[in-house]
Amino acid sequence: MDIDIGINKKDRAKIADGLSRLLADSYTLYLTTHNFHWNVTGPMFNTLHLMFEAQYNELALAVDQIAERIRALGFPAPGTYKEFQKLTSMSEPDGVPNAQEMIRQLVLGQEAVIKTARSVAPLADKASDEPTLDLLTQRMQVHEKTAWMLRSLLES
Repeated sequence: MDIDIGINKKDRAKIADGLSRLLADSYTLYLTTHNFHWNVTGPMFNTLHLMFEAQYNELALAVDQIAERIRALGFPAPGTYKEFQKLTSMSEPDGVPNAQEMIRQLVLGQEAVIKTARSVAPLADKASDEPTLDLLTQRMQVHEKTAWMLRSLLES
């Protein structure tokens, strides 16, 4: 059945492609954050363990929202490691870094997601796709706040 939501198929495809990149970045950040939650050590263990858990739980909900928006636009959502590796702008960490390096890498991951979301916004704006713009705005707010909180842990 054709989709007639006031956004032509070509624009919906461009937006869905951008959201697929956002989904891949968000899922990569989810995996990294969950990995760090399991493997963090040191004097800030409890604080970071709990903080990382809250962050990966939030990301788990976010990836579902992003994937469902892609589906609402009429396109399949990527859902495999292979697809995510092709689409993500992020790289996975090597080994198990120390707590400070985990925080630094998560800041970079949060910022990568923000930049990807920001790159999709003009496509959604041009197509008057307010639901996608709302989703992108919410994601950028969450990631900017999380990056700030993580960054503050690196200050001495």
